[in-house]
Amino acid sequence: MRVVLSTYGTRGDVEPLVALAVRLRALGAQVRVCAPPDQEFTDLLAGVGVPLVPLGEPVRPTMHGAAPPSSADLSRRRIELVAAQFDTVAAAAEGGDALVAAGLGQVAARSVAERLGIPYVYASYHPVSLPSPHHAPPPRPGMPLPPDVTGNRALWDADAQNLNALFGEALATRRAATGLPPVADVRDHVLTGRPWLAADPVLGPWRATADLDVIQTGAWILPDERPLPAELDAFLDAGTPPVYVGFGSMRAPEDVARVAVAAVRAQGRRVLVSRGWAGLDLIDDREDCHVVGEVNQQALFARVAAVVHHGGAGTTTAAARAGAPQVVVAQMVDQPYWAGRVAGLGIGAAHDGPVPTAASLSAALRTALAPTTRARAAAVAGTIRTGGAAVAAKLLLGTVGRERAARSA
Repeated sequence: MRVVLSTYGTRGDVEPLVALAVRLRALGAQVRVCAPPDQEFTDLLAGVGVPLVPLGEPVRPTMHGAAPPSSADLSRRRIELVAAQFDTVAAAAEGGDALVAAGLGQVAARSVAERLGIPYVYASYHPVSLPSPHHAPPPRPGMPLPPDVTGNRALWDADAQNLNALFGEALATRRAATGLPPVADVRDHVLTGRPWLAADPVLGPWRATADLDVIQTGAWILPDERPLPAELDAFLDAGTPPVYVGFGSMRAPEDVARVAVAAVRAQGRRVLVSRGWAGLDLIDDREDCHVVGEVNQQALFARVAAVVHHGGAGTTTAAARAGAPQVVVAQMVDQPYWAGRVAGLGIGAAHDGPVPTAASLSAALRTALAPTTRARAAAVAGTIRTGGAAVAAKLLLGTVGRERAARSA
């Protein structure tokens, strides 16, 4: 059986698909992953022996150029990505048996599967991107919602109109060129009526609605067996557990390293700064601080006092699984949702706004470092499921098997 997995985004978009690829291969499937050609993703897939099919332009230069991309530039890149999917993903999936797409940017993936006559699955890593009367749509970069629109259903209707305006013409043109009929609603076409939700049911529960038949598999977690670097291990052993500060692939708030170090020191704690794509670094040479690159978060988070981060689904899940209290300084899209879940579960604090000051971050840290928060984080850690990728792999193979049986009947 041959399966193609496709996404476009940062590490938080790519790594869950790698986890699924590993599980599918363990069940005997041949797997290819269409993803951005950033060196980080090339190395990640090479490390597990799964072929990478380069899709579109590298993401890191866009995320961390001299200035954030404009709305017009974002729109242009999204349209170019639709064309790349019709060509690249279609070529990768030719002769395949199933196609899984993750992320709403995968506008063409279902059309590719439709043309090839193979099963298609859409997966979201967070509930908030799936339409529901129980929550509003997330803020999408370059696609603001009308300020006078209120009510969740009306907001989701406006969200659908935004996506139709952005992708509708490009999708219709390419579908017509391949002999496929037009679609009325781009978003609902991409999601299907039965999307998968690759999020932990405790951290990101789905509230049932008549609009969608959502299958929640649990988060797709790639096991990480790498040892921590010797210098990091020595720093951890040399004193009390530090507070980790990192913003992953995000463009971090200005001067956030200085702000974070001051806030952590104000709590009498040591500091561990993660460079991330933003290139954060130390602000002085005091011995209470250490800087790290890309490391095994699964091992590291079990040894820190708290995790200050941007609120990506992967980092939130890794910290929760390790029992580490969190402070989420949300920046965009789903991150405010995860900040709210962390606060609501009592396993940390949601910072008020995307740009912290030393005082505001210190206040949030007081909540996260409280003994009651650590106790609650430890209790929730025991409820986090780790087998979501295995569940999804079995579901996918079962879907393919049923469709094969139906065709041969």
